[in-house]
Amino acid sequence: MRSICLTLPTNRPCPDTITALGEEAAYAADHFDIDVHLLVLDSCPPPDHAAHAAALRRLPAHPRITAHHLDEAAQRDFLTRVTARSGSAKPELLLDLMLPDGLSYGACTNRAFLIAAALGCDSVHRRDSDSRYQHLDGRTVFPVHHELRTLGARAADAARHVTESDLPDSLGERRVAMVGSSFVGELSVDIAQIRDADPGVYRDVVSLWAPEHWSADQKRELVEESFTGAGTEPFSRDHALLTVVDPMRVDMCNIAFHGPTVSERVPLPPARDTIGSDYFLIHLVHDARLPGVLHNRNIVNYYTGERRTGPGFLAYQTRFAKFLLSMLYFHFVYDRMTEAGDALLDEHGRARPAVVAALARESTGLDTAENTRRLDALDTAYRRLGGAYADVADHLAGSRARLLDEARGDMADFALLTEAWEAMVTAAKATPVTPAAERSR
Repeated sequence: MRSICLTLPTNRPCPDTITALGEEAAYAADHFDIDVHLLVLDSCPPPDHAAHAAALRRLPAHPRITAHHLDEAAQRDFLTRVTARSGSAKPELLLDLMLPDGLSYGACTNRAFLIAAALGCDSVHRRDSDSRYQHLDGRTVFPVHHELRTLGARAADAARHVTESDLPDSLGERRVAMVGSSFVGELSVDIAQIRDADPGVYRDVVSLWAPEHWSADQKRELVEESFTGAGTEPFSRDHALLTVVDPMRVDMCNIAFHGPTVSERVPLPPARDTIGSDYFLIHLVHDARLPGVLHNRNIVNYYTGERRTGPGFLAYQTRFAKFLLSMLYFHFVYDRMTEAGDALLDEHGRARPAVVAALARESTGLDTAENTRRLDALDTAYRRLGGAYADVADHLAGSRARLLDEARGDMADFALLTEAWEAMVTAAKATPVTPAAERSR
């Protein structure tokens, strides 16, 4: 019987989300021949951690569901043993990239990938703490329904379990590497206040994540499409498409990856304090022409208040600025991956980490003049908005050199981690998650 990892990384109080995640785990175990490892990676302070633990204890017992609730100390202990066992000459650096001092969307999911490998899971199914499931006729609409019908199967076999397919027959022998959907509700990036205050400034700001050489029409189309997910239409009936999934159609709050094909081969960029750093594998799956399934069990996105006031507002807007700077490097890598196509895969149809690492490392040699211009444009836009946004502009102006250096350094870190990833996954598979299990073995 295969095992899956249904995971929720969180740094905010979310006992209700954990309860709903437990219900999704029960749905998966009741409807499919699998064992479920429900993994909560908890970076919250003790009171919130205790509330999460209580929510997990209240979940009904199920013979094929095992809950794992790891605070950062427990995660660090596991990662310390993995990095030591990996044989790396730089275990302390790898540990820092896996559990940095600061927020990292990529690193928290990388930790889930390694723990899933340690637990013997074939796939990782990620949800977010600031989202919730839709309902229809009194039943909850769980994304895992579509994920488990097709993930990891030969595309030719998966075709029987979807509504339609536009996948070329030539890709039928490849495994379904990713199953995902998007969200409905608020924008995925919390910048709707900019749009509401000044649509012109919003267009100027959002267009900054496009490649600089794009035409005005291309940038306009990107602005209209960006961060909107699946819009606002509620779920009414199932639809699943077997395809090479467009990265703009899925979101990391509603995603599942097949480990042996993707997430055990290449990690996510571990960039600190950078929105969007966890979306890389979606692009890799697309550019390598790995089969995926795009379904419509969209998750509802909402915001928590800490992003919109005081220090939380400044921190969030800085993460958004770092996202814009990261795109200089990511666009270079994405373009090269598109050119590489099938060369991104080995003879078994699995992602080739050496190719990805080489492209990431090559990108670090790019001229940063484009990013300087991005910061100039962002400064102008935020000062037009005034108020708290002018304060953000002041903060960014005082941090320009550091931000430019960090954007480049983040890609160098990604290259290093990708080069070490196979050895780390192998080590994780030989490393029990808890020290007690290690001793008993």
